[in-house]
Amino acid sequence: MKPIKVFKTNLITISLLSLLSPLSASVMAEETAQEIEEVVAVGSRLKGSASAVIEERKNQAFVADIMGSEQISRTGDSDAASALRRVTGLSLVNDKFIYVRGLGERYSSVRLNGAQVPSPDLTRNVIPLDIFPSSIIESLAVQKAYSPDMPAAFGGGDVNIRTKSIPNDRVIKIEVGVAHKNTNDKGFVYNGSDDDWMGEDDGLRAMPQAMTDALNRYVNGVSDISVLNIRSVESKLRGTDISQDDAIAINKTLTKSLHRDFGMVEKSLDPDVGGKLVYGDRFDDVFGFGGSLGFLFSAAYDHEWSHSKGYTAVLSSTEVNPDDCGKSDLECYSSRNDKESTKKNVKLNTSLNLGYKLDGHDLNASYMTLKDTEDEASISLYQEPSKSLSIAAGEIQRKNLTSFEERELEVVQFRGTHNIEYDFIKGVGFDWQYTDSTATTNIPSELEITARDRYTDGVYTETYTSGALGGDPFLYRFVDMEDQVENYGWNLSKAFYFDSSEVEIKGGGYFVDKTREYRTDFFKYRFGPSEELTLATNRNEALGIGSYFRDDTRVDNTDIEIQFQEPTADDYIAAQKIDAYYGSFDYVFANDWRLSGGLRYEDFRQVALAYSRSAFDPALLQDKLSAEAIQEATVMQDDTFGSLSMTYSQPTYQVRAGWGQTIVRPDLRELTPVQYQDPLTDYRTLGNPTLESSNLDNFDVRVEFYFESGDNFSVGAFYKDIDKPIEAQLNERDGRFTLEFENADSAYVYGVEAEWLVELSSDFLGGAFFTSGNLTVSDSEVEILESARGDLTNLKRRMTGHSEYVANLQLNYDSHDGNHQASVIYNVFGDRILAAGVNGFDDAYEQPINSLDLVYSYYPTFSTTVTFKVKNLLDQDFEVEQNDVLIRQKETAQQVSLDFAIEF
Repeated sequence: MKPIKVFKTNLITISLLSLLSPLSASVMAEETAQEIEEVVAVGSRLKGSASAVIEERKNQAFVADIMGSEQISRTGDSDAASALRRVTGLSLVNDKFIYVRGLGERYSSVRLNGAQVPSPDLTRNVIPLDIFPSSIIESLAVQKAYSPDMPAAFGGGDVNIRTKSIPNDRVIKIEVGVAHKNTNDKGFVYNGSDDDWMGEDDGLRAMPQAMTDALNRYVNGVSDISVLNIRSVESKLRGTDISQDDAIAINKTLTKSLHRDFGMVEKSLDPDVGGKLVYGDRFDDVFGFGGSLGFLFSAAYDHEWSHSKGYTAVLSSTEVNPDDCGKSDLECYSSRNDKESTKKNVKLNTSLNLGYKLDGHDLNASYMTLKDTEDEASISLYQEPSKSLSIAAGEIQRKNLTSFEERELEVVQFRGTHNIEYDFIKGVGFDWQYTDSTATTNIPSELEITARDRYTDGVYTETYTSGALGGDPFLYRFVDMEDQVENYGWNLSKAFYFDSSEVEIKGGGYFVDKTREYRTDFFKYRFGPSEELTLATNRNEALGIGSYFRDDTRVDNTDIEIQFQEPTADDYIAAQKIDAYYGSFDYVFANDWRLSGGLRYEDFRQVALAYSRSAFDPALLQDKLSAEAIQEATVMQDDTFGSLSMTYSQPTYQVRAGWGQTIVRPDLRELTPVQYQDPLTDYRTLGNPTLESSNLDNFDVRVEFYFESGDNFSVGAFYKDIDKPIEAQLNERDGRFTLEFENADSAYVYGVEAEWLVELSSDFLGGAFFTSGNLTVSDSEVEILESARGDLTNLKRRMTGHSEYVANLQLNYDSHDGNHQASVIYNVFGDRILAAGVNGFDDAYEQPINSLDLVYSYYPTFSTTVTFKVKNLLDQDFEVEQNDVLIRQKETAQQVSLDFAIEF
């Protein structure tokens, strides 16, 4: 076995080397992380902070939007995802991902202080933005027009999360909070490990060593722990035949080695709780050389519950009448799955920043770890009358699921900015960064139980399972994913001044080395053909069937066999390397005009391979991991991307116009032909290794008006032309939808957007009222060639994920004495295509959600704050419609929270 294990250990390295050129020089690259100057607001808190970031936006050469930490605090948003939905043209999906200008998450890129970091999400490369707590964020910069010092993988926009650096003075801040959701009166819980409250499993759920040893011992081409193979292997190893009973005993010992106490109960859920700690200081002239040394430490803990009900359904016909639907659960549907779920989320985040500043030199080192654990307990009741599964027919399918998913992002980052003033290189700017980051996702154990609920005259009587039903009655899943990214870069700039003009020449490099390894292992119970078990006789017992085999005697007395359910390709490995160089200019002339642009060259190489780490047969390995297979799975692209921007500036307004060429590449997971359940859509999803990258031409124009009072207004327009866009489509398989990806022929999106900050009254109710907000109105169209139609219904339609409008409105109040602050915040997006329809069915549209929040802050003293928040006042549910009929619905919660913060 050892040669195989060595081969597996080095597999990613081999794959990476197979697609990388023999470049061995270490060159460093990074996009300049511009700092926001600290501004002390004398008047309104929000208006002062907004003016600060407006100044930065005015100085940008390309179209961008900036959101500062004070604005984030104003809206009461706890993480980057929630805060970004307040930015012009941005909408939030699943509380995690951002759509820019109505385009899906694949058209958004996310960086941390200018560096690329990996995603701990199992199903996509895009980082779930809810893992970044607002307590570590200094500002959020959303650049919507491409510039050559940015990665070329740019579609709708680039989000740069800029974290807080060292403070100007000592800061100690403690914050605690409590919250309640209206859907959380009761929920499902089960016995977990002692460390669950920290977001970690202590080993209770983990795959036992006995099972790992068995997978290596009982091999028949692939790992095989069936009774038949155990008997065969043991007979060979011992040199004498063993009995069937002995083989059964070994198999049952393996069954008993797994954790078998996952039974759920329904109980009242505790309130959500959380806390934050920030401590930092700054010391001047500590080494006798001048300069300042400082540090900033922060930690945050959140423990949250969420309970929801909903359903997913498949339409019975393209001719259904929406007026007839809803009369019964199955009216208009060929199948329906009702799900009730409780999720416990634990977030534990820590960060430490060290900084040193001296005579134009600024050095920073930071360490950050972000943990986000989701513990789910759910039940699903599935009906499909064509298979005699309905309450009326006397049986429906039940699934009880318990899943514990640990996600973690660890980042080590070094940055430096240097203004060089030596005579021979005077006026040269140099900055650099090196970032080493690792994202891991671990599901130590997930148990899905599939059984049948019996009904008599519409009344529940029992839950049972049997060998005659087949399938996967008890299915265990273990998942490990590790994504490592090494990113480094540098920028060099020099300004030249003339009588009536000036120009800055800039160049740099940006380098990314990325590897990802994903492994999943499945085990299932197989019951004897005549075995039938009554698992429960009432609904409370039915919740607890995850503990049915908790006692060893039940395992011993049941005709049960555990099997290793391993396809030949359910794991995958991937490697990616990007070498990029750019050159740019920024030319200001006649005091009013500014011309900026440049070129970027990127050499992109990637390989993604599906295989099984439990396949020991050389023929299987040769098939999946041969040189030919690696060659076929390797993508090598090199291209040059240009951009150009013109700005005309006056003291009270400026006009911008820009153009840029960019690319959008498929996610690694989308390129591997492995089926998985997408938690965002709740659909089975299948990758496509033939996907190609999409090339974009981007055009932007914007006019910005600034007033002495601090009010501002801007209006802009944009157009994007996309070649071979990647689109999602729904295909029906076995009575259920499967989400798949294909390249369309072409697409475009265009629109207008406006943003404003206007004071309504400077003295009303003892304070100032002002409004801020933004509105984006756009349209798009994607075209599929007739030759690539397949089962698609529409060859022309809007792009997947595109909303025709996105609006954010705020009404704000600041008291003159500084003791009170309040905001009413409204957000809405237009309907958007979740997936393209097939076989005559229309496209599936996610429906608009009107979100209304209230935030009130009271400052009893200069150093204390009490904040009261109400979220989702309108209490709208998540809904998806197809042919004007609901096919998916899920509750969303109203939340009330109270926070107290004190600074020392």
